[in-house]
Amino acid sequence: MSFPATIKEVMAVVLSRELEDGDHLQVGVALPVPEVAVRLAHIMHGPNMQLIFLGGRMNVHHLESIPLPDFGWDSRSVRWAESYSDRGHRFDQVKAWHKRVFFVGGLQVDKFGNINLIGIGNDPTKLKFRGPASVGTPTLTTHVGRYYIVLNNHSSRVLVPKCDYVSAVGWHEGGANSRKELGIPGGGPKLCVTPLCVMDFTEVEKRMRLVSLHPGVTLDDVKANTGFELVIPDIIPTTLVPTEDELTTLRTRVDLNGLLRSG
Repeated sequence: MSFPATIKEVMAVVLSRELEDGDHLQVGVALPVPEVAVRLAHIMHGPNMQLIFLGGRMNVHHLESIPLPDFGWDSRSVRWAESYSDRGHRFDQVKAWHKRVFFVGGLQVDKFGNINLIGIGNDPTKLKFRGPASVGTPTLTTHVGRYYIVLNNHSSRVLVPKCDYVSAVGWHEGGANSRKELGIPGGGPKLCVTPLCVMDFTEVEKRMRLVSLHPGVTLDDVKANTGFELVIPDIIPTTLVPTEDELTTLRTRVDLNGLLRSG
């Protein structure tokens, strides 16, 4: 593949490599980077993965391509699914969600991975900006085995010291036992992936920590656009770019319309 990968493609491949065969992968609405990531992983190394979109759970690994629709999951793919279940959103099944992986964005995210999707402003009756609301994210982020925070924008307005509202509890106010103390059973956020870098959470404090810088991004770029102090390791690698095989598969079997190459 002669064209270099875009930042969105780099982000999708980072997520794709995180996913394991057998995972049940659920993507929220209008999140093209994770949608590409799960389809790419399903093709390349996850024949036993289950993809969960719009209430349906299916395995379509045998298809030559798993194209990305303009919005959400194209339910017509059900006719070609190797397996299908309509129990993708059954909340009475939460005890079996330990294999489920979720992806979520946010208007605001703080240093402990708490997420705000409700709105911006101190007065809930007069929000400066109204978000999409929490929808099902409180339930999903509470119960799934792990989830990934994926942001389209890395700025100090998004990565903030404290969220105005909390739609999804990450690591609350910090500490490895913070979720357990609140009675939250799921595994919590694992990574935060942005257009500038990849971040995770420290083992003890559960503070957001820089993992790698995307190609062409400097540490100063990240610091200047983050509204709190990140944990900075002594050695900061560059995010691994997609291999030729990953990029070719992404562009010719998943993102056929170049959604991650536009804008």
